[in-house]
Amino acid sequence: MLDRPVIGLTLDWDAPGPERPQARYFLRENYCAAVGRAGGLPVLLPHEVAQAEAYVAGLDGLLVTGGNFDLDPALFGAGERHPAVTTKDRRTAFEMAATRAALARDLPVLGICGGMQLLNVALGGTLIQHIPDEVADALAHEQPNPRDEPGHGVALAPGSRLHGICGAETLEVNSAHHQAAKEVPAGVAVSARAPDGVIEGIEAAGYAFCLGVQWHPEYHVSAGDAAIFEAFLAAARS
Repeated sequence: MLDRPVIGLTLDWDAPGPERPQARYFLRENYCAAVGRAGGLPVLLPHEVAQAEAYVAGLDGLLVTGGNFDLDPALFGAGERHPAVTTKDRRTAFEMAATRAALARDLPVLGICGGMQLLNVALGGTLIQHIPDEVADALAHEQPNPRDEPGHGVALAPGSRLHGICGAETLEVNSAHHQAAKEVPAGVAVSARAPDGVIEGIEAAGYAFCLGVQWHPEYHVSAGDAAIFEAFLAAARS
């Protein structure tokens, strides 16, 4: 292991268009900055599905990032697809393969926003396809204010790993999603909820570090956000 743990970050992807003749990978800089501040060496992972295990073999931890897209509902056994669902199938295939490879090696895994949703499905859970249609009196989970400001609070489950990491009963978090974890599988615990009941955090105690949060801690809206990255990197060093 290097002095700084090597953390793989999954990339987003855009198709070619009128203003961009070639497809592109991209990622917000603050993901890499958050890993770097916590003592990690961020490396970016292209969507080479057949090479997912080879990439993971060179990592000390995996961060599954978010993005403006959804998982195919067929991946969690849904018979219908909500009209609001849009997918990036090759990205999802790579992230699913990389996540499962990391879990098989018991590498630390952190899922953020859509990455938490993918982690829940990779472990055997399901998703709410569109919160406004499935949650009564739902909060504005796609907050109208800037992402570097809080959108709502979350309650952390007492005794959960997330509660211990953040050292708080509640956190103010940002919010940028229309889907969420619905059913969590055996071995996975809900570690945070929004006031409307939407699941905001999951964790699996059977792994060295397996945590998902529905918000974006890379913006460091609260001290708890920085603590999440610090705990992730501490696990990657061990």
